[in-house]
Amino acid sequence: RVLFRSAKTPAYITLSDKVWDLAELRYQEDRSVKAQIETLEKEGFKVTPGVAGIPTAFEAEVGEGGPLIGFLGEYDALSGLSQKSGLTERVSADGPNGQGCGHNLLGTGALLAAAAVKDYLKANKIPGRIRYYGCPAEEGGSGKTFMAREGMFADLDAAVTWHPGNFFGVMSVRSLANIQAYF
Repeated sequence: RVLFRSAKTPAYITLSDKVWDLAELRYQEDRSVKAQIETLEKEGFKVTPGVAGIPTAFEAEVGEGGPLIGFLGEYDALSGLSQKSGLTERVSADGPNGQGCGHNLLGTGALLAAAAVKDYLKANKIPGRIRYYGCPAEEGGSGKTFMAREGMFADLDAAVTWHPGNFFGVMSVRSLANIQAYF
């Protein structure tokens, strides 16, 4: 069921499907990044690629004055989770990688939210800047951690992110922890 629909919805569904099909692993999301950047440029955002010294990290900004609101998006896949879309049970697709955590939705949904807020501010002549962050390598690569270390989020007045899941709710969690264990 679609909860939000605009004239832009079909283009963003196409973007999400493209990122799903690309299923690129951490720090190798070159084509997924390119697809997101193309969409942001069409929306009028000024894009800065390769931020924080990470080739697949980027930021895109639009607007003037007012508060600075950040939207965080992801697009990396997981190894070994190749699956066909549109099914209720897992059926492996061609290729080893897949969007087991829904980052094809996460990045595209955050991008659509950024574009919608941009349009709202413009239509209502409200000052404000919108910044979209392309955050790579969230599945075992800690992309946001390296971006934060470089001060990428320091000037934000608010940051918005989300994650696909089996419930709807708001989480208020603060964490700088990053722990991995390999057995």
